[in-house]
Amino acid sequence: MDKPTVSVAILGQTYNIHCPKGHEAELKESAEYLDTQMREIKASGKIVGLEKIAVLAALNITHDMLSGRKFARSNEQQLRELTSQLDAALTHETKLVNE
Repeated sequence: MDKPTVSVAILGQTYNIHCPKGHEAELKESAEYLDTQMREIKASGKIVGLEKIAVLAALNITHDMLSGRKFARSNEQQLRELTSQLDAALTHETKLVNE
């Protein structure tokens, strides 16, 4: 099965990338996000060189992703704890009603 080729532009360079069918929009969105991040780094004027800009953008994006995962795990744990408390309260309430 052939994978579609998607053209994306990052810092003025066009790249043709194969991706799984049905994921073309996600690839384009990812490329646009990367392009925006790299343009912001380049505009700061502190980093020179495409490779350094790309590495810094990758580090920033990875940091954001990992922070998001930690936040999600924390929320999941809080939700489990609240669900447990709710279950215990409902069980207690059911026992009182049945007595």
